[in-house]
Amino acid sequence: MVKLGELLKEADWKVEKHVPVIECSDTVEADAVFKVTVGLGKEVAHPNTTEHHIRWISLFFHPDGEAFPYHIGRYEFNAHGESAKGPNTSSVYTHHEVTTSFKTGKSGTILALALCNIHGLWQSAKEIEVK
Repeated sequence: MVKLGELLKEADWKVEKHVPVIECSDTVEADAVFKVTVGLGKEVAHPNTTEHHIRWISLFFHPDGEAFPYHIGRYEFNAHGESAKGPNTSSVYTHHEVTTSFKTGKSGTILALALCNIHGLWQSAKEIEVK
């Protein structure tokens, strides 16, 4: 039986276009709302076509010392150029980047998971310190 963890891919986002890039402060104030931006293709552009695109990004937070992560949100990207005229003929394309906000009273790790319709599941993580 295949396990989900065996399907997750990771790499350096500076050379691999599928890796989610998590951008936020390294240090945040306890219980204060802060912004997190997650996107793909920061250094190497990821295509956004009907045939090859990012379908969604999920964001989690795992507080230090706790057993499980919290699911912050799932963000879907549904317009990739398809229209009644055929593939890549629409004037509407969603971009695979999201900015969200949350607060925490504990340091921990932000985890991002992204799905490419061709190349599967990709993950990344970023530690934050709460002061």
